[in-house]
Amino acid sequence: MTLVVKIGGGAGVATANIVQEIARYVAEGQRVVLLHGGSDLTNTLSEQLGHPMRMITSPSGMTSRYTDSETLQIFAMAVAGQINTDLVAQLQQQGVNAFGMAGVDGRLLVARRKAVVRSVTPEGRVQILRDDYTGQIEQVNSGLLEYLLDAGYTPVIAPLALSHQGERLNVDGDRAAAAVASALHAESLVIMTNVAGLLADPQDASTLIRTIPADQLETYMSYAKGRMRKKLLGAQEALQGGVERVCIGSASLQDVVNGAGTMIAHTVHEEAANQLEPVHTVVREMVSLS
Repeated sequence: MTLVVKIGGGAGVATANIVQEIARYVAEGQRVVLLHGGSDLTNTLSEQLGHPMRMITSPSGMTSRYTDSETLQIFAMAVAGQINTDLVAQLQQQGVNAFGMAGVDGRLLVARRKAVVRSVTPEGRVQILRDDYTGQIEQVNSGLLEYLLDAGYTPVIAPLALSHQGERLNVDGDRAAAAVASALHAESLVIMTNVAGLLADPQDASTLIRTIPADQLETYMSYAKGRMRKKLLGAQEALQGGVERVCIGSASLQDVVNGAGTMIAHTVHEEAANQLEPVHTVVREMVSLS
């Protein structure tokens, strides 16, 4: 069984603890593939280098980093230069034979660069951007990952993909993790972040939605705010790709795997669904009012 873990790049993610837990999984014989983000460090470096980040919002409401050529250089410095090597070193210290790589290595992640990106301005106008180096993953070199896993390595992947023209591209870490999990036929994808999971009311932690049947995910999608929308989109793509369940949360890795956050699965145990019916009712009422 293969477990794919994605560590978020925002502030507040307990990376050191997650690394220790991954080491325990590997010691028990679990095959683990780790992907990571890098948003917080990229923002810091951008400010230090005098090229502040710029976020754009698509007409569908998705927010993402505007990645011009200079931002791409900074992003690569952050994710492939510092974060990836730091995670590899931490895992090696825990006895894990980690193998660091970016999606450009061995054509691990091949993506289609977006010819144009549409961004909604604060005034509500749609702006066309043509110099954005972001992409959508279309191919995963699963054979390379299987080779590394069979040889006893734990791959650690930075979210830089290769375009069909050989360009480096910034790809969303959550969706990259979904693509990798699908390609490896992983049983579980675990997205570790700095929030407890999906909340019916973002201001009320007691409205954490612990389970979502995969066929009902679309109902909950519009209530995800900020980066959670990308995480749910990644979850949807993973489930469509054959992954059995996706877990999202901020507790310990083992607790999130065991349901401490939000679990989206093709099969939801009846007792869990019954326990969470009041929260699901709140969401359905919110949907009916929208």
